[in-house]
Amino acid sequence: QVQLVESGGGLVQAGGSLRLSCAVSGRTFRSATVGWFRQAPGKEREFVVGIRSGGTTYYSDSVKGRFTASRDNAKNTLYLQMNSLKPEDTAVYYCAAGTSPYLNRQSDYDYWGQGTQVTVSS
Repeated sequence: QVQLVESGGGLVQAGGSLRLSCAVSGRTFRSATVGWFRQAPGKEREFVVGIRSGGTTYYSDSVKGRFTASRDNAKNTLYLQMNSLKPEDTAVYYCAAGTSPYLNRQSDYDYWGQGTQVTVSS
């Protein structure tokens, strides 16, 4: 059984930074595609970033240049460094893991964390 636990969310002013972490249990992390999604109030969950097992990373246009995702296979942990935060980044952020070669759809992922709230004030 694979479990994902996010941490690091909180309240920050516009222009500030936050770093999210996602601890992943199980032996499959090294070979898994991992990613971050977010869901704002009243909106559908959307793709933020995905990282393949080999390290190839894809970002949504809305966060490109501001957010940086990384993975530490030795620690089974996924990170999301968020800089230059905007009020429109306010959402619950979810990490996910899967085995699909694709990475920008919710259906590409088999396991999900419970989410962590990120609130950016103006």
